Amino acid sequence: MTCLEICAGAGGQSLGLETAGFRHELAVEIEPEPCETLRLNRPDWKIHEGDVREVRGRDFRGIDLLAGGVPCPPFSIAGHQLGADDERDLFPEALRLVAQARPAAVLLENVRGLSSARFAPYRQSILERLDSLGYDADWQVLNASEFGVPQLRPRFILVAAKRRHMRRFEWPGAKGTPPTVGETLYPLMARDGWSGARRWAGGAKGIGPTIVGGSRKHGGPDLGPTRARASWLALGVDGKGIADAPPGAETPADFTPRLTLEMVAALQGFPPEWQFFGRKTAAYRQIGNAFPPPVAAAIGASISRMLAGARGSVPRRHALRVVKAAG
Repeated sequence: MTCLEICAGAGGQSLGLETAGFRHELAVEIEPEPCETLRLNRPDWKIHEGDVREVRGRDFRGIDLLAGGVPCPPFSIAGHQLGADDERDLFPEALRLVAQARPAAVLLENVRGLSSARFAPYRQSILERLDSLGYDADWQVLNASEFGVPQLRPRFILVAAKRRHMRRFEWPGAKGTPPTVGETLYPLMARDGWSGARRWAGGAKGIGPTIVGGSRKHGGPDLGPTRARASWLALGVDGKGIADAPPGAETPADFTPRLTLEMVAALQGFPPEWQFFGRKTAAYRQIGNAFPPPVAAAIGASISRMLAGARGSVPRRHALRVVKAAG
């Protein structure tokens, strides 16, 4: 099945949709570093580096899925929550592409703040516009921890489809108890011979708070505001920064480690082979702002089953394909 993805970022949603059997006709991203990350890992993809407003939906008429993680600042409790008055609100552009491309299905994700009562009229306007285009839609808050990701990370998900398809759609169910931070990161913490790795992993028994990447103007290579850093400290992690390497053999056993970029990516559900372009702050921002691949895979699989059911066939399962860059 074919996919047009907007606001693709560093490929979290892209990976999940690929796992679910979708082939990208185009990935759209405005920031240069994430575009280089996509090129590094998927050199055969067609990538539009620029504003989504430059994309003509009619060039993708009849595509199976229009997907995207539209910018969250207009709805985030960490921002001013300007909603439709925020110039970064790209829901109108997503709806424009739906009208022009007429995809069989639509998947858009955002922060949980969009589900608040404050934005009820805005959500209703989106549903009404989709209805006028012949689409039924549903919203749902999904927690990444329900899909094997060791952090809470709630996201507000919109799935829409042409009426003949949407009646077959079922939201994916929880996959069971997620691994703990310690279970996920122990191999990376122990890699360079740290004697305290096993003790540390035994103490990091919970899931982490939501990892926040921030923006170009705000946010740096740390694990978030004071409350988040306190939650990380309770898991035995120093959240005031990102380390260049895991603890080594010379590190004291009772050391409180910081996470590396590789560890943060693992907590987001990225496979270890996925590489991120750029310096530490740029790479961390890409990782922290990503849609966890396992969550995108679960939703993508539900959409795939919906569309395949409408066509009277079952899609072939696709394994996650990861391309290693030379060097």
